[in-house]
Amino acid sequence: MLRRQFLHTAAGAAFPAFAQPAKKPNIILIMADDMGFSDIGCFGGEIATPNLDRLAKGGVRFTQFYNTARCCPTRASLLTGLYPHQAGIGHMVNPRPYPAYQGHLNDQCVTIGEAIRGAGYTPLMSGKWHVGENRPHWPTDRGFERYFGLISGASNYWKLDGHRKMAMDDKPYVPNSPGFYMTDAFTEHAVRFVDEYGRKPNPYFLYLAYTAPHWPLHAWPEDIAKYRGKYMKGWDRLREERHERMKAMGIVDKKWPMTPRDAKAPAWSEVSNKEEWDLRMAVYAAQVDRLDQGVGKLLDKVKELGQEQDTLIMFLADNGGCAEENIGGKQPGLPGPVESFTSYRTPWANASNTPFRLYKHWVHEGGISSPFIAHWPRGISQRGELIQRSSHLVDLMATCMDVSGGPYPSSFKGKAVLPMEGESIMKAVKGQKQRSKPLFWEHEGNRAVRDGDWKLVSRYPGDWELYNIAQDRTEMNNLAGKDASRVAKMKGMYEQWASRCGVVEWGRLQKRG
Repeated sequence: MLRRQFLHTAAGAAFPAFAQPAKKPNIILIMADDMGFSDIGCFGGEIATPNLDRLAKGGVRFTQFYNTARCCPTRASLLTGLYPHQAGIGHMVNPRPYPAYQGHLNDQCVTIGEAIRGAGYTPLMSGKWHVGENRPHWPTDRGFERYFGLISGASNYWKLDGHRKMAMDDKPYVPNSPGFYMTDAFTEHAVRFVDEYGRKPNPYFLYLAYTAPHWPLHAWPEDIAKYRGKYMKGWDRLREERHERMKAMGIVDKKWPMTPRDAKAPAWSEVSNKEEWDLRMAVYAAQVDRLDQGVGKLLDKVKELGQEQDTLIMFLADNGGCAEENIGGKQPGLPGPVESFTSYRTPWANASNTPFRLYKHWVHEGGISSPFIAHWPRGISQRGELIQRSSHLVDLMATCMDVSGGPYPSSFKGKAVLPMEGESIMKAVKGQKQRSKPLFWEHEGNRAVRDGDWKLVSRYPGDWELYNIAQDRTEMNNLAGKDASRVAKMKGMYEQWASRCGVVEWGRLQKRG
């Protein structure tokens, strides 16, 4: 039996909630890593994701859900209901001499694991942490009763890279099974946690954070075989096919044109090594497929326990598709086996983010748009519907506190806690068309504000661009030169937010890095 660690219960002012069913729901939050907006079936993709698709069919899909464009900031925001800078992770886990960039969650925030205990929940986690490399900043130090997973960032799927860390509860863990595969291990422990704690009287909160399909491209041969040859059509045709399905589904508006192919990606007709490129996307698809298989095993366990009706399940991705190149150095090897270490690169990332432009790192729509699914039969009456209202990671803490009926603390362990920045997604489920507050982003100098239908965005070190997202979500028609007053107003909103959250100018931060 793994050692259990009991932590203090969060206490504070009650958080107002919607009327709830008599039984408090279990809550499962599942996140993919480096997965594009259009990869899964229910968002227009051709990759086989029957389990995510059935969650979408039995629940709702948010078409304008946002992340923060990068792994560490997203995890900090998801866990705390704050913007990442407020939680101490304005960039990554490498510490810098500024409060907003200390490289681990600070003591001015609480995690969902800490806060939801006040509602009688048992917090559990399996998967990638990446918001604090060392004790006392591990999951069991921040409210989670049980933990299995990768403390560090992405690793070899078949073995633990030497400089990465894994943990079992509060102890270091090194996998030694010959059949170890990271995605499967995360699934197996999540299922075990649900099997154990789903039989207890108290509800549970489970955070399952996969590393799939983040590079390196590693997958089981039988999963890869399902997709070999399917991508010989190339990225140009793949983008067109996905876009047509997305328009037919209503995921994107027919009036938004698809962005042009990235200038760094050649036309497929000009590519000579098509078989290698087909293999790259086949392995990526196999990683997503394996994630979905894991989701299916988890859903089967929830159903076996008779808790399908009373479990809120949410799914999202931590950033847009990843265009990072040359992963693994000069000799990355062909993707798939343990010896390889490579990525699927810009052309396929461009397809993953159909119909948007840019990628992970940037805060144009391709970097921050996430598929989002919410499924809760007893609490969400809609079946297969789309919700077009903008939502964000900061809303997940508010959602968990809302549906749990628990208190969100004003202080924790003797320290004042910042108030939540978000609002429950249940407001959107109940029909609220617009969120009450604007949304903000900053990552590596890339900046954005979303206020209603308007978005002000800048790619570092470029100028501000202005888009009407309702008319032009693919950000093809920059209106900054035609509406200077709106640009000035939204720039002022951004500057006030950046000052409040401790954002440091990227050039200055790099010099201190």
